[in-house]
Parts: sequence; C-alpha cells; structure tokens
Amino acid sequence: MANLLFDDRDIKFVLFDQLGVQKLCEVEKYSEWSQKVLEMLLSEAQKFSEKVLFPLNIDGDKDGIKFENGKVFSIPGTKKAYEDFVEGGWLTPCEEEELGGQGLPHVIMAATHEMFMAANFPFMCYVNLTHDAAKLIELFGNEAQKKLYMEKMYGGEWTGTMCLTEPQAGSDVGALTTKAVRKDDGTFAIEGSKIFITNGEQDVGDNIIHIVLARIEGDAPGTKGLSTFIVPKYCVNDDGSTGDSNNVTCTGIEHKMGLHGSPTTSLSFGDKGECIGYLLGKEQEGIRIMFHMMNSSRLEVGIWGQGISSASYLHALNYSKDRLQGQSLENPDPATQVSITKHPDIRRTLLMMKSYTEGMRAMLYYCSYAMDQEVIAETEEERKNWSKIVSLLIPVCKAYPTEKSVEFALHAIQIYGGYGYTQEYPVEQFLRDSKVACIFEGTTGIQGMDLALRKIGMGKGKVFADFLSGMDEIAEKAKEIPALEKYTDQFMKTKAALAEVPSVFADHAGNGESVYSFLQATPLLEAVGDVMVAWFLLWGAVVAQEKLDGIYAKKGATDDPEKQAKLMKKADIAHLAGKIQSVKFFIGNILPITDGRISAIKWGDLSTWETLDKSFGI
Repeated sequence: MANLLFDDRDIKFVLFDQLGVQKLCEVEKYSEWSQKVLEMLLSEAQKFSEKVLFPLNIDGDKDGIKFENGKVFSIPGTKKAYEDFVEGGWLTPCEEEELGGQGLPHVIMAATHEMFMAANFPFMCYVNLTHDAAKLIELFGNEAQKKLYMEKMYGGEWTGTMCLTEPQAGSDVGALTTKAVRKDDGTFAIEGSKIFITNGEQDVGDNIIHIVLARIEGDAPGTKGLSTFIVPKYCVNDDGSTGDSNNVTCTGIEHKMGLHGSPTTSLSFGDKGECIGYLLGKEQEGIRIMFHMMNSSRLEVGIWGQGISSASYLHALNYSKDRLQGQSLENPDPATQVSITKHPDIRRTLLMMKSYTEGMRAMLYYCSYAMDQEVIAETEEERKNWSKIVSLLIPVCKAYPTEKSVEFALHAIQIYGGYGYTQEYPVEQFLRDSKVACIFEGTTGIQGMDLALRKIGMGKGKVFADFLSGMDEIAEKAKEIPALEKYTDQFMKTKAALAEVPSVFADHAGNGESVYSFLQATPLLEAVGDVMVAWFLLWGAVVAQEKLDGIYAKKGATDDPEKQAKLMKKADIAHLAGKIQSVKFFIGNILPITDGRISAIKWGDLSTWETLDKSFGI
C-alpha cells in the first residue's frame, strides 16, 4: 500500500537538495552524523509512523479514552507504543547523549515529527508535553530536581504536562487564580483548578509531573507575579521512588469534536488534601520560564498542521486515482469511465493541495534549520540574526499550516464525495482533529497580532525587510528559467506590495488609528504566509530544474522532447518536474488573490471598529 501520510521523496528533497542540511554534519556538534545515516533514521521514523502510530490513531478515534472514578485509561496499545518510541530514541532526539538523547539537528526532528504527527497527533501529545516539561526542569531546575524528575521523564518512565489554562484565564494568562502558599520547609501548597490540560490524567507513565503556573500568595497581580512549580501526581521520595498521592485530582474530561484518543482534563490541586509544589526557577519568573518553550511548541503545532495537510492530500489523491466516474473531456466515451483525476476541478484541487503542502514543508523545515544555525553560530551577531529570523517565522509557521489543515481536510472530504462524510474513510477524522490546531499554543488571531505588532517591527522593521529582500537571489535564478519568467515577475510584484504594508500600519498609527494594525493582523499573516510559501516553492523549483538539466544532459535528452517525456515516467524525475508545476500553480492562482488581500489591507477600512455593538444584532 502506498504511503498515504507524507511524501518521503519530497521530505528528502527539501532536506538534502533544497536546504542542504547534510552540511550540518561538517560542524563539530553534528560530526557523528552523515546524510546516509540521517536517511536511515528517516526510514525508521516512516516505518514506525505507518505500522504503529497510524493504526493506533484510527482505533483511538473509534474507541476513545475511558474515564472512570477519576482515572483515565488510554487507548490499548498506547503504553507499548510509547515504550517503543522512547527506546528508539525519539523522545529526546536533539538532547545530548549524557541526557539520553541522540544529538540530532532540529531540522531532522522536524522531518520525523511531520511523519509522527501525520500518523497520530494524540500519541505525540504524550511525547511533546513530556519532553517540554522535562526540558524546563533541565534548563531551570536545580540538581536535585533534575535527578528526581528530569531523568525519569527523559527516560520514558514518567510523563509530563503543562498546566496554565483556567476557566477565566485562557489567552489572558495573567488572570489566573491558582495560588501557592509558602510553607516553612521551602515548599508550597498549591490550591486551585486548571482546565484543558492535555494528558492531565492517564496511565501511560507511572507518574505524571505537572508544570503548574501559579501565583505565590501576596505576589503582584497580572503576569509579572506568576511563578512556576513542579507538582507530581504522586509524591517523590528522596531516593526517586514514588510515595502517596499528592492530591492532584482529575475532576473530568472534555468530550471533544476530535482527538478522541487524547485526554483533555480538568484538574483540581489541593481539593482533597494538601498538594505540594516545588518552585521551578526563581519566584515571579513563571511566564519567562513557561514561554521559553513557546517557539518550539508553536512550531510543533504548525508541523502537526502540515502533517494533517499532507495526509489529507495523499488520501484524496489515492482515492481520486481509484475512483472511476464520468467520461474523459478529451476523448468522451459513454462506455468507459475515467479516474476522477481527469476531471478539471478535481485536478485543480489536488494541485492546489500539493503546492501548499510542499511549500509549507519547506517553510517549516527552514525554520527548524534556522534554529540549528542559531545553535552553531560562530559569532554572537550571527546567532542573533538567526534568532530574529526564527522569531519572525514562528507566528506564520504556527498559524498558516494549521489553518490550511482544516481547509485541506474539507477538500479531501469533497473529493471523496459522500464517502468522505462517512466513517468508512479517515478524512472526516482529519477534519475533526485538525481544528484545534488553530487554537493550541495561541490562536491564529494571537499569532497575527504577534506578527503584526511585534515581529514585523523588530529592528525598526529591518528584520522583515531584510528577509524579503533576501528572497531576490532565488528570484533572479528563477527568472533565468524561461518557463518561470512570468511567474517570477508576479512573485516580485506581490512581494513588493507586501513590503509596503508596515509603512501603511505606521501611517494609521500616526493618525491615531493604532487599532488598524490589530484589525488587519490576521489578513497580514495570511499574506506573509502566501509570499513565504511562494518563495520556498520557487526555491525548490530552481533546484529541481538544475537537477533535471543535469539528468537530461547525462542522458543526452537536452534538446529531445521525446527522450525527456520518456524520462518523466520515472518517479524521481516526475517528482522534480512536479516541483516546477507546483510553483507555477501557486504563483499563477494564489498570489493574484494575495494581491487583492494586500490591497484590502492597504485600503484603510475601519468599519469593523466603527460598527456599534448593537448593530451586530442580538
């Protein structure tokens, strides 16, 4: 059966042909790796995704987790899969060997995580939350905390969570009311409730280590007064063994639209007795500590959106090839039906999904690659430059692919027709599962405001301007390819229009209309995402054309269309040719719409803000 989750050929193209990540192996930090070994790792990740995680996801959606008497029971097979995942080194791929890690580049983790999350995001919640909670202890914990908690979390024995959200404090974290009462022995009694806590109760690990955001009694209101605490489900003795319950109670689970294999819980701390918390890091630095993982966490959610987009596309493509319906437009024959891939509207939808998926993949991997460059930078100036690029990309990498994942699941259902609306095929699950990705780790609106109000203005706008101007090198190469000349012109036109938006925002702010940037933040994010995806597709097309030219020259087919057509029948060569068609479709069909979106941003309409509350209706 074909791989219906991700295009492993395109993953390797983006990694090794487009980004050239094998060059990282020349740096001392990654010198133990080689392209051959990295490709072997990718192959192992693919096998685990297809054979273990995806079947577990399908079963998990049908069966759902169980909640009985305050206990959550995971999908059968989850615990074994988690143990195998940890044994394979996938829980700590980028950590140093002394911490049980593999010391891999972040960009390789991004590629494997696209595979894992395309297969089973509910499972990856156990992985990501445990890793991130342990990472905070690694970075901010004292030696005793690292020994007691981090080692067993990285080792896969215990799992972890992040506990921020409360009924009155979602995006407005500073409004939380959970408090920490100081005790004479230096510990704290934690009192309060949290909601929407992923994996807050489950049976995959022997203990659950909650990282809880709370306010020490008497500290200032708002985010500045918050601190972070380690709160284990079971008390941990000095020798590392588990003791009695720490009075963390699961009061219920959410019955959700999707993610049926992932428990979303409500937790009560100290409701049935004293709940002990241990300060992580310094007092009143809770937000700084929690947000230390924000970039990587938001990128992970974006990669999940990419995974669903990819799975939706490949399932739709596979179904389209097998589904016979109607006659050929070119050679109509009532006695013969053709694959629906021969119908223009289906073909347009498939190429649209393909082009977005390939462009978003390159964008997400590039962001991870920038994280690696930040780590290996030889000078502080170089490190800061890469850090700024990561900061600029993160809101787009989080929001853009997650929004597209919902769209692509809808497209997949449409292509399946009535069958897509049934549970016989998984595309309806993709739709139900995908939507929450637009909410996790900051909604799309929050990402838009982060981009428009903070990231675009970094370095007085220079970071954004330099990133856009840095696209010109690829554009110049693309313009030399005859088939791409007019598409490059359109790209440059759209990019130039986008570059003018910050000054438009500044003009509105200067006229006392600072709200305008808030109103247009999400449209701006989508426009930036369109231009970035177009650029990464253009970059990929330039690389693909260079490789095709080399193949044609080697086979003596440079000026022979018949020989070229014959070569196109080979999958790897057809993939390269497809990269060129992807960018042509995207620039020719999407960027003109982006031009309109940018024009609307510049137009200056304030009707949304000026409309009376009563005028909205009820």
